[in-house]
Amino acid sequence: MSEQPRIAEVARKTRETDIRLTLNLDGRGKAEVASGIGFLDHMLEAFARHALVDLSVDCKGDLHIDDHHSTEDIGICLGQAIDKALGDRAGVRRYGHCILPMDETLVTTAVDLGGRPFWVWNAPMPTPKIGTFDSELVADFWHAVATQGRMNLHILLHYGRNTHHIAEAIFKGAARAIRDAAERDPRTNEVPSTKGSL
Repeated sequence: MSEQPRIAEVARKTRETDIRLTLNLDGRGKAEVASGIGFLDHMLEAFARHALVDLSVDCKGDLHIDDHHSTEDIGICLGQAIDKALGDRAGVRRYGHCILPMDETLVTTAVDLGGRPFWVWNAPMPTPKIGTFDSELVADFWHAVATQGRMNLHILLHYGRNTHHIAEAIFKGAARAIRDAAERDPRTNEVPSTKGSL
């Protein structure tokens, strides 16, 4: 695999959102995010830091309706950027997982960058809101990332009481799992599949 930085830019403009997103998989954890949604910005900054990616997000969305379109469409763009930055996926570790505690909460996330999207969600949210943010949007965000990123993503909440902690543990755990899966394998430059392609 080339040692060139794996960088992708994605633009998405609809009647609901106008998004510009840049991702560097080989970054240092820097984030410049402006979604218009305070809690989502907080989660994206945590994702960048723990995935050790550089992430820039600028989103103008129809927040006068609600946060749904902006949250889901940013997930779509992030998934597309991950897919684009990975290229043919040669030389990556492919699999990653993380068991992440956050105070009273424990979450497992597992990732396969195998090129086929599949999403398993077993993380019920105890409350419908985190501040003004609809907690169900955490699931919608990660479903969009998994589908557009062409990855298997399994998220399991073992236990937890605080909805903010649960959501943050999911973002941080997914970041760690994706970081491990996307890391270059020092032992091989081959595509990590007996099929020869992903």
